[in-house]
Amino acid sequence: MCGDATNWDEDAYRESILKEREIRTRTVFRTVWGPSQNPNPDTIVVASSDGSLASYSISSCISKLQLGFSNTKAQHLLVAEPEWFLQGHDGPAYDIKFYGDGEDALLLSCGDDGRIRGWRWKEFMNSDVPIPLQGNHIKPVLDLANPQHKGPWGSLSPIPENNAIAVNMQGGSIFSASGDSCAYCWDVETGKIKVVFKGHSDYLHCIVARNSVNQIITGSEDGTARIWDCRSGKCIQVIDPAENTEVKGFFSCVSCIALDGSESWLACGSGRSLSIWNLPASECVSRISTRASVQDVLFDDNQILAVGAEPLLSRFDINGAILSQIQCAPLSAFSVSMHPSGVAAIGGYGGLVDAISQFGSHLCTFRCRCII
Repeated sequence: MCGDATNWDEDAYRESILKEREIRTRTVFRTVWGPSQNPNPDTIVVASSDGSLASYSISSCISKLQLGFSNTKAQHLLVAEPEWFLQGHDGPAYDIKFYGDGEDALLLSCGDDGRIRGWRWKEFMNSDVPIPLQGNHIKPVLDLANPQHKGPWGSLSPIPENNAIAVNMQGGSIFSASGDSCAYCWDVETGKIKVVFKGHSDYLHCIVARNSVNQIITGSEDGTARIWDCRSGKCIQVIDPAENTEVKGFFSCVSCIALDGSESWLACGSGRSLSIWNLPASECVSRISTRASVQDVLFDDNQILAVGAEPLLSRFDINGAILSQIQCAPLSAFSVSMHPSGVAAIGGYGGLVDAISQFGSHLCTFRCRCII
């Protein structure tokens, strides 16, 4: 028996299919813990591939979670309601950072539209606008756009994307890793570019601020990391993770970098490899081969946490020995962040966020609800 196609709406059907596909393929590119006086981990802020920024309460997710997450598979995934939601960018939002502490902090984000935007954190915390009406309810106090490059006959290039940001509060600066192979230093007060760092031959993936010595470190698609002097804008050292190695296939772009608390040690993710560098000695002390590409890395005291294109949170010591591997929810993870209490938040493909305690137990796993 044939169905009645009299009222068939082809456009609505196509839109529903595309919407469902967008929800399934949504990716969390960055997770950070919100500043709080509470010593317990609670607020997680995420930046997603739909350009949105949103915060989620861990305690609220745990209270709503009826079935837990085992160490091998998700038996029930909670679709979490955000505490607040903001449409931060046109195109994917790639990174978020806090500039300052407590309620006076600025929430900074960057994305594919080439902009860096900043909002007052306390405005989010104090907002009473219902979630369905949120999105553009709070205006940014900072809105920076990457410069366009001039071409023939006065034509302008598209605005290059921003893939990552770092901050130096003492210097009043925001640093950005851009798609035009440059890094930029922005003055927070004036919104102007103070320094342009040129030297990479391909676009930048990542950036960290080494504030103790007024330097930044960038990682690029060209396969190198570079250390820059912030006063002169000059490159003072090039780090090549594939240098003096025979397994070139394990190395590609420098996708992620991290500094330890002393800013003396650098972890560098490049393809299916993680290298650890002693910066004062300019020496690579260990190289770790991984089964999948490394996509984010951080230091936890003298240990290194890494996530990538497999559902694992790996922990290594400074010499490259594997200390633990814990299965996480995202099949491909792009972000790992650490709360002072030792709880890690992993975000990645499928809009999934996994909160894992310092003892390896899964506090909660949830899928970020799609608002737009």
